[in-house]
Amino acid sequence: MENEATVSKNFIEQIIEKDLAEGHCKTVKTRFPPEPNGYLHIGHAKSILLNYGLAKKYDGQFNLRFDDTNPTKERLEFVESIEADVKWLGADWEDRKFFASNYFDKMYECAVGLIKKGKAYVSDLTPDEIREYRGTLTEPGKEDPYTKRSVEENLDLFERMKNGEFEDGTKVLRARIDMSSSNINMRDPILYRVAHMTHHNTGDKWCVYPMYDFAHPIEDAIEGITHSICTLEFEDHRPLYDWVVIECGFKNSPEESPKQIEFAKLYLTNVVTGKRYIKRLVEDGIVDGWDDPRLVSIAALRRRGFTPESIQNFVDLCGISKANSSVDYAMLEYCIREDLKAKRPRMMAVLDPVKVIIDNYPEGQVEYLEVDNNVENPELGKRKVPFTRELYVERDDFMEEPPKKYFRMFPGNEVRFMNAYFVKCNSCVKDENGNVTEIHCTYDPASKGGNSPDGRKVKGTIHWVSAEYGKQVTVRLYENIVNEELGVYNEDGSLNLNPNSLTVLDNCVVEPELMNAKAYDSFQFVRNGFFCADCKDSKEGQPVFNRIVSLKSSFKLPAAK
Repeated sequence: MENEATVSKNFIEQIIEKDLAEGHCKTVKTRFPPEPNGYLHIGHAKSILLNYGLAKKYDGQFNLRFDDTNPTKERLEFVESIEADVKWLGADWEDRKFFASNYFDKMYECAVGLIKKGKAYVSDLTPDEIREYRGTLTEPGKEDPYTKRSVEENLDLFERMKNGEFEDGTKVLRARIDMSSSNINMRDPILYRVAHMTHHNTGDKWCVYPMYDFAHPIEDAIEGITHSICTLEFEDHRPLYDWVVIECGFKNSPEESPKQIEFAKLYLTNVVTGKRYIKRLVEDGIVDGWDDPRLVSIAALRRRGFTPESIQNFVDLCGISKANSSVDYAMLEYCIREDLKAKRPRMMAVLDPVKVIIDNYPEGQVEYLEVDNNVENPELGKRKVPFTRELYVERDDFMEEPPKKYFRMFPGNEVRFMNAYFVKCNSCVKDENGNVTEIHCTYDPASKGGNSPDGRKVKGTIHWVSAEYGKQVTVRLYENIVNEELGVYNEDGSLNLNPNSLTVLDNCVVEPELMNAKAYDSFQFVRNGFFCADCKDSKEGQPVFNRIVSLKSSFKLPAAK
């Protein structure tokens, strides 16, 4: 009998399996409920993949629902970007795309029902007064003076709020719960506020909008969500969640309600995820949009060249827990390297070119050398690369007076040109400023393929591109947008920006085949890292390449026990 590997389940899976076993639910239904007030970031990817993964694992359903209850910050652009991100990550909501605004009529009915039960009232307190009356973590709140209004008066005022008779901020509808509760969220929370705003989905139909804590549980209940999975900051909101579902008549007890389960957020070190900070970076022109490759929005990661598989692997490595912790950005880079290294062709590109002239190579001759696309993956096949008398190599692959253990090009030294020949460096030419403009060499015709019949060895292998057939492209190199040594934020809350977060190289030379790259196509540039054709700035036959990640990693997986 074969031994079956035991796969440990996270605490959410344990809860779901217990609920299924005890009959609390027959089908698992989860949802991802973003507010369309900005682009999603890497932390949202964890929630998307968690909710979708659970629905898929237990043969259930996954909904995409927009919690669009605040028209002051929401835009159709954000709705569309969120849809694109969720779809790109592979989470399939099928035909179950919903909006909180689709349920506004039902939410209004629920609010009216609470008023009729004496569970809600209209208050004229200002926002500052509401905060003052609410009390503190150590002191109970004070009763709202408007709590004594009759049911009839509250119904009349609430309808007039809906009809637009009152200015923004003058009246709110509050739940009547317990101003002395130890949980501040239960101290007569606001259910509705007046807001004369045009909504992206409902237009000018409404002059009142529900608060998130009131709308969200109603949405879950209407859709039959069985497990409402959210992050830890909502743990103190769970009693209010259950109160709304029960008092609005959807269920009779917390056991029957959609079950709210909290998990730890995903925090990455030294990155900017706050929407207001990203919005400022966009508006100030520091980045070229919410999808600027220096950001960690999902759109930015996609544009930079990250793959859905690398994000899934990253989320899996982070795990699901109840304890907040931070993850090093190097782990995300590790995941994309691991995903691409055997999948993508390894091409030759020279980012800082200097010309090499092989003096004894026939002028006008071109050889098309056969090169493996990826030595680790023979299935990617081979390609032909043109080799000519004049080539380009990286400027830092030559030194006139090298230090010890420098095995690349210097006068008198022999190196291997990758997949081509042994080449001996003889001399160099400089301009009036002392900059090297040409390197003169000779080659050994007998060493074709990179090995010499006489068995002599060389220690340096250099990549190259034909000067005649190579093509000039723009390459962009990225560093963290914040200064990692100083931390993300200054004491005044502003960002510690890294002035070197973007380097644009306009004179790079690449193999001719790379000119066929389409948006999002990615490659390993030998010795320079992984690169992706930019989706916004590339044109047909004129790709612009973003460096996804360098080849070297500071991250190591912990050793298996």
